[in-house]
Order: sequence, then C-alpha cells, then structure tokens
Amino acid sequence: MVSRRLALPLLVALLAGAPHARAERPTAARYAFVPDGVETRRLDEALSPPPGFVRVPVARRSFGEYLRGMPLALGPARVRAYDGRTIVEPYDKRVAAVAALDVGRADLQQCADSVIRWHAEWLWAEGRAHEAAYHFVSGDRATFADYARGVRPIVSPRRVRWERRAAPASDRKAYRAYLELVFTYASTLSLVREAQPIERAAIAPGDFFVLGGSPGHAVLVLDVAVDARGRKVALLGQGYMPAQDFHVLSGDDARFGAWFSLEVEEVTTPFWPTPFPWSSLRRFTG
Repeated sequence: MVSRRLALPLLVALLAGAPHARAERPTAARYAFVPDGVETRRLDEALSPPPGFVRVPVARRSFGEYLRGMPLALGPARVRAYDGRTIVEPYDKRVAAVAALDVGRADLQQCADSVIRWHAEWLWAEGRAHEAAYHFVSGDRATFADYARGVRPIVSPRRVRWERRAAPASDRKAYRAYLELVFTYASTLSLVREAQPIERAAIAPGDFFVLGGSPGHAVLVLDVAVDARGRKVALLGQGYMPAQDFHVLSGDDARFGAWFSLEVEEVTTPFWPTPFPWSSLRRFTG
C-alpha cells in the first residue's frame, strides 16, 4: 500500500516516465482553419512545462487534447487585428505564441467569441458540428442544427424569433457563417450563464475564466501541469478587443516561463486589469 504522502510524487513520476501516444500533427482534418501549405507547431511541443512539472492526463479526443495540439504560427509572436494592423509587436513579453487561427474580416471574434470558436472547432473536428449550440445575450439558444436547415434569427429590440429563410447547408462555409452569427449576439454575459461552474481543484485544459460585463473578459485554459507537491500551473490564451489573433499569454514569474501559477487566490493576466477569482472558472457542458 502506498502512503498518501508518497502517492502524488509517485503518480507524477509515473506520468513523466509513461509512454505517450504519438502526437498528431496539426492537419486539415483536425484543424480545418489552417490554410493548406502553412507550417505550424503544436502547442504541447512548443511550450514545455516548467522544470519539475508534468502535464495532467487528458482523455483522448477531448477538448483538452484538442487544445494541446493547437497549431501555433511560426516566427515572432505578432498579434494582428481583424483589419491587419498590429496590436502587439513581436517579442512582447506578455505574449508567448500566436495561434494559426483566422479572425475573420469583421470586429466580431473577441474574447468570449474566441473561447466559443475553439470549442466549436473541436466539435467540427470530432464530426459533432450538429451539437454546436451557444446562447445569445438575450438567452436565445442558437444551434448549428437549426442553422444548417436554413433557420435564421429575426432580431428586434424586444425579442428574437426564428424563421426558415435560407437554403439548407451544413458545409464548412455554413459553419463559419453560423459562428459569425453567434459572435454577433453572444458575449461574456451569455458565456457566464451557459457554462458550468468548476471547483478550483478540478481545473483542466478546456476550462475558462470569465467575468461577465460590458465589457467583460474571458481567458481559456489551454493546458495544466502539476509537480510532485501537487502544485499546478496552466497555459492561458485569449482573444481580445478589437477582434484579433488568439494568443497564448505569458506569465510574469520567470520560474514558470509562459505558464501561470495556480497557487494563487486570484489569477492575474496581462492586458486585462481585473484578476479572475476562482468563482469565475467555468466549463462547457458538451
């Protein structure tokens, strides 16, 4: 019988020495948004845990596993807005990497929208796009299943009603148009309401911190690692205002590199002035 005192260090040692499944390269099948011929690097290959930490296990084909394979752009981490202008210059210490994720041509895919986008891309990769369903600030639930049947919202100041006004389509172009619709009417406020609160000890890749407001903010938990003492660190990523490249944030503690310590009462991130309390931790239910 292994004592409780030795159990966690033994688990960490086993995880560190255990064989891992061969990492899948970012491909069009898994990451459909990456243009053909564009070279990328995987997040889990580019950003190793700090010394003494190992990544926590994630289920195969889970949202957390999908984020670990996030394709990152090669070269200096320059963050650009939807209109092409530079928001954050290369070598800014607050940004560790930039994802090879398109933003679109409108000022729509901001912070909460970026969290939704990654979740929706995972559903697409898993062949589960028909399960995509997100709420507007009004509380109305927009599903891709309805959108694919040609159903569209008619939005007025007092209500949202739905009518079949377009030809059926469920291809990639239709999915992106559906997401643009969601981004138009969703926000941090709707994200807070539709996601499940998560206890601090249960934090996992794919969870997110969100503060609802006008504006509010949201950051996505991209990865989590643990050391022999049970201390945890995380990689965090965000979109922001105006709509811009999704980027991996960098913590300010040199011991952990880009990773943020989770042994804190509130999680402080660059760019957003307000710390995230643990009560703001959420998880998608699907």
